[in-house]
Amino acid sequence: MLNHDFRRFLDALDDLNPAQIEDAQTKIGDLRRKTEAISEIEARTNQEHKCPFCGDDRRQKWGRTRTKIQRYRCSGCKKTYSGRTGSAIGRIHRPDLFMEALRDMLGSPAPQSVRKLAKQLDLNKYTIWRWRMVVFSIIESSSVAASFSGIIEADETYQRESRKGSREWVRYFANTQNVPKPPRPRWEDYTTQGLKMMRGLSKWQLPILTVADRGGSRLFRRLPDRKSATVERAMSPLVPGDAVLCSDGGNGYKDLAAVRGLEHFVVGSKPGTRVAAGCYHIQNVNSLHARYDRFIKPFCGPATKNLNGYIRWLEVRLAGMAPADIIRAA
Repeated sequence: MLNHDFRRFLDALDDLNPAQIEDAQTKIGDLRRKTEAISEIEARTNQEHKCPFCGDDRRQKWGRTRTKIQRYRCSGCKKTYSGRTGSAIGRIHRPDLFMEALRDMLGSPAPQSVRKLAKQLDLNKYTIWRWRMVVFSIIESSSVAASFSGIIEADETYQRESRKGSREWVRYFANTQNVPKPPRPRWEDYTTQGLKMMRGLSKWQLPILTVADRGGSRLFRRLPDRKSATVERAMSPLVPGDAVLCSDGGNGYKDLAAVRGLEHFVVGSKPGTRVAAGCYHIQNVNSLHARYDRFIKPFCGPATKNLNGYIRWLEVRLAGMAPADIIRAA
C-alpha cells in the first residue's frame, strides 16, 4: 500500500462504528498472527541457504506460496522451495494457527486439552492432535543429551500404563482362534468380572527415571522395567566418576556406586531421613516429580505409545524453549 493510501485508511478509522472497530481489530489480529508465523519460517530459511534437494547455496527469489511465504528457485537443480520444504511442518496449511498451538503447548501456564484448543482456534480436534504429534517428532529428534556434574540426585516416578487407541481386544474378539488374548484385562472387566485391581508398583506401572544436579541439568527417561540392572545401565553414562550420587536405597544405585567407586548418600522417605549430612538430598528430583504429576494429570493418562513425547514436552517446557525454536528445529 502506498503511503498516501495508508494515511487515507488511518483517517477513515475515525468514521467506524463500534461493530466495525471490533471487526477491524479481529482482522488486524489475524494478519499480525500470519505475519509473525511467516517471519519465523523465513528466518529458518535465512539461517540455511542451501537447497533442500541438491545442497546448492545459490538461489533467487521466485514469488510466494499460497500462504504468502517467500519461495526460492535453486540455481543448481532449478527446483523451487520455501522455508518449509523438507521439514516436519512442510504440509501444514495454517502456519499461523500452528504457531498459536505451539504457544499454548510451550508458553501457557497450563496447556489446554485438544478439544478446548480446537474450539478456541475453530479447528477440528484431530487437526490439533496431528499437530501435537508433529511437535513430538520435532522435539524428540532435536533432543540433546544432558550433562551432569557435582551432586547428582536420582529417583524414579511411575506412570500407569494406558492403551488408549489400542485395537487389541477388538482384533481378539474378531478372531479368537488366531489372535492371542491380550495380556492386560479391559478396565470394564474389573467391575463386570470382579477382578481385583493391582495395588502399588505392579507390572502396569511404568518407571520414569528422573535425574537432576545442582547446576540445573534435568532429565526424564522412561525405563522398560524397574529392575536394578536396568536402572544401573541407564544411570552409568550419566554420572561422571567424580560426582556425588544421592538417591534412595534402590539396589540399582547402590550397584552403580560400588562398580564406579562413587560417593553415595542414601536418603529415606520418612521425616528425619530425607536429608543426609546437610546438603545431600533428593528434594530437587522430588520437586520434578511434583511438576510431572501436575503436568500429566489434565491428560487423564496419555497412551503409553506416546508417553515419551509427553515426557520430552515437559522437558522443553522446563527448559523454556520458545515456539520459534521448534520452527527452526523442524
